[in-house]
Amino acid sequence: MPNPVVHFEVIGKDGEKLQRFYGQVFEWDIKADNPMRYGMISGGEGGGIGGGIGAAPPDMQPHGVTFYIEVANLDQTLEQVEKAGGKIEMPPSDVPGGPRMAQFKDPEGHLVGLIQAGTMQGGSQN
Repeated sequence: MPNPVVHFEVIGKDGEKLQRFYGQVFEWDIKADNPMRYGMISGGEGGGIGGGIGAAPPDMQPHGVTFYIEVANLDQTLEQVEKAGGKIEMPPSDVPGGPRMAQFKDPEGHLVGLIQAGTMQGGSQN
């Protein structure tokens, strides 16, 4: 499939509580040993995609669940998003130690993430 979903994220008010919940219920091995305490989940060998669980930064509203689509060119894709009625929420930016990414809202307000192909550590997580 072109432009595959390569990452998901659950963001809320209490990242540690969410990490405990998803870890207990689904037996996910969540590693949050980083300065942001962002819990990373490996897709593993069962065919799942990797993801993350954490707290929203203080300057951002917690937004729920987001999936990230890998695209060849963030700028071109965001141009297409706007032409089709979407709205850019976060312009392309580099995550320290992570991928180059952006976010947009679709015409009904769903937050969707984009990841620049070739910038995710270890490649695609699917």
